[in-house]
Amino acid sequence: MDFICIGVSHRTAPLGIRERLALPEARQTELLQRLAQAPVEALWVSTCNRVEVYLAAPTAEQARERAREALRSLGGEEALEHLYEHQGEAALVHLFRVASSLDSMVLGEAQILGQVKDAFERGQGAGAVRGELTRACAAAFGCAKRVRTETAVGRAATSMASAAVQLASKVFDGLKDKTVLVVGAGEMGELAARHLMNAGAGKLIVTNRTLARAGALVAQVGGVARPFEELFTLLLSADVVVTSTASPVPLFTRENVGALGKARRGRPLFLVDLAVPRDVDPAVGTLDWVHAYDVDDIQKFVADNAAQRAEEAHKAGGLVAQEVARFARERALREGMPVLARLRQRAEAIARAEVERTLLGLGDGLSDKQRKSIEAMGRAIVNKLLHEPTARLRAVGPQGEGNRLAGAAAELFGLTEEEAAAIAPEPEAVPLANVVATGSRR
Repeated sequence: MDFICIGVSHRTAPLGIRERLALPEARQTELLQRLAQAPVEALWVSTCNRVEVYLAAPTAEQARERAREALRSLGGEEALEHLYEHQGEAALVHLFRVASSLDSMVLGEAQILGQVKDAFERGQGAGAVRGELTRACAAAFGCAKRVRTETAVGRAATSMASAAVQLASKVFDGLKDKTVLVVGAGEMGELAARHLMNAGAGKLIVTNRTLARAGALVAQVGGVARPFEELFTLLLSADVVVTSTASPVPLFTRENVGALGKARRGRPLFLVDLAVPRDVDPAVGTLDWVHAYDVDDIQKFVADNAAQRAEEAHKAGGLVAQEVARFARERALREGMPVLARLRQRAEAIARAEVERTLLGLGDGLSDKQRKSIEAMGRAIVNKLLHEPTARLRAVGPQGEGNRLAGAAAELFGLTEEEAAAIAPEPEAVPLANVVATGSRR
């Protein structure tokens, strides 16, 4: 099986392209089931900064075209111009880096690992993630845990939400006497609310389509919860708005925001949109009294902060290389073991036959100890003969080298595919509980 990764991210595609590819979970499941026609496996990772398809397939070209067509159908021909592709070990390296937050807009952010785990769960639930991708994801999650515990790349990392709050504090020279409104009580909304309170916001208001969820959030961080129907009434008094909902269309347009200008008497409004697709129509930013920012604007703001963590990121990259190499060795060993099993089976059969022939020729004059010594000698010859090929397969490094060595052994010794099927049945998927245990959840 070969690994392929195809997608777009904040590094290759503008926000307008990325939001075309953002799908609700139900549609992600439908797409996964179309992509993952046996024996192909598929994983769909979608965040505000990336949309990626990971595939495990016997033939890379067929799987690649299927994924490209799916992305083209969502984002149009223009989306294809922004795609990147990784194959083989490069695809594994990319997955490990993404899970470890080394490819994030905000280096070291903790949220991406949880998002990849959520994607993994959806893939398993849809039957699209099975043996190969399950093992790859388990290894990627383990790698992310090492990066978090063995490097400082995630310590004091600026998240998207905290960057938005820092930017608001900079614009207003502090938030002490400001009214801040958080729209959406999901993960990003929760982070924003916590950072706003830590930044000393004068008054925090949280609104959400489900009022109970907004109430649960303010019970944890402080502030007040208000019904979503009051959104534009709340906007009248807000100085800062951080919005992150799953709305498929913009909540804030030039018309509905502009209508509040007279009542606000031109008082500045700071709008930060952390949603993809966007909650704030870009035209809102043309209003004189509105400062509107989206995730691409936040990227520019946090770029300077990334430089100070470059050394830790380099160290983390070394850990990723180690973990990918470890996974490749284990994979090569798995692929080589059926051949070794067939070779050992053949060698043991020959040894048994020769030992029996020898014992028969020697007649009944041998003691039990002598007979056992001859049998032990047969086993020892087999073990010593197979020690070197077993050691070489265990020590194999680059992905694919195990296949080459195992294939050569099978050809030299005339080992058949029928024997392989009998000895090495299809591997079962690793249970989800075993996978998520390799790294902490959000």
